[in-house]
Amino acid sequence: MPENTVEQPVGIIGAGSFGTAIANLLAYNVDVLLYSRQAELVQQINSAHHHMGVTLSKRVRATNDIAELASACTLLFPVVPSDNFRNMMRTLGPHLRPYHILIHGTKGFDAPEMTANGTDSVTLLSREQVSTMSEVIRQESCVMRVGCLSGPNLASEIMEGQPTATVIGSHYDEVISLGKKVLSSEHFHVFGTYDLLGAELAGALKNIIAIGSGMLKGKGLGKNIQAMLITRGLTEMVYFGKTLGSDSSAFFGTAGIGDLVATATSKNSRNFTFGYRLGQGEDIEEIESTMPELAEGVRTLRIAVQLAKHYKLRVPITDMLHKIVFEGFDIDRAIHFLITYPYDVDVDFI
Repeated sequence: MPENTVEQPVGIIGAGSFGTAIANLLAYNVDVLLYSRQAELVQQINSAHHHMGVTLSKRVRATNDIAELASACTLLFPVVPSDNFRNMMRTLGPHLRPYHILIHGTKGFDAPEMTANGTDSVTLLSREQVSTMSEVIRQESCVMRVGCLSGPNLASEIMEGQPTATVIGSHYDEVISLGKKVLSSEHFHVFGTYDLLGAELAGALKNIIAIGSGMLKGKGLGKNIQAMLITRGLTEMVYFGKTLGSDSSAFFGTAGIGDLVATATSKNSRNFTFGYRLGQGEDIEEIESTMPELAEGVRTLRIAVQLAKHYKLRVPITDMLHKIVFEGFDIDRAIHFLITYPYDVDVDFI
């Protein structure tokens, strides 16, 4: 392993909006190698240094050679959609060695059985059938030192140079330390947490609530009902987290409520936008076919409902959003149901 990994370029896997934003952030401190499978995109980035509507730092170079990426970089940031993550790791895994460090930026779950059997044929999923992205990394490679980059990380704001913060979750001090070293700048403050699972669960589950929040906005409703949805949604996130093995405290920091508030209130959030368009009356096929990037919360919603059924969790917001998105349930009826739902107490998990 090289003596000083920061003297090497740092690798990014995935040239979408978030991967591009992280590449420019890293370029304040290190050279960056940005991987994309698309040869034409790689050529365009290297010739124009412009991508996703922003000018890229001259320290960012693109490649479509994954072997070169693994050879040149000890620290890698995989930032690809959750439904492609395992296949990406199966391609990358043979090129990795135990000295590599991976900090992923993907906010979702992996459920191979759901994918194999079709989304509608599986009605129950247990924790053993659902993996976080850090678990996928370990399953598909020899790498042990892994971490996740959790929010709030609205890519469009980062690319505009607006200040924000993030959380690196990892069981390893050197992963958190190295992540802070390469990412920290006057625009970007980095916190660390040892609760890797909590950071991953919070990052994935808040996207569900963001869809619901956008839906309310699309229906023309105000902040009062939006605040109710976000706070009750946070409660459901805690229920899921505790059931899946995380401590509830993970959901009350930057990666939890911080990311939830940002994602569930911003038109720059893909999940909020997806919900907003549903609230405006568009159907799911039309929205998905015209959105430039995946709204991770849609897939997470499918998986979460199946987990809730398996563990008999009382999560009415998650259940109702699933009915709206996938079963055509009337949004106005759903809102009435949630407003009149007989919650016993306001807070019951502290």
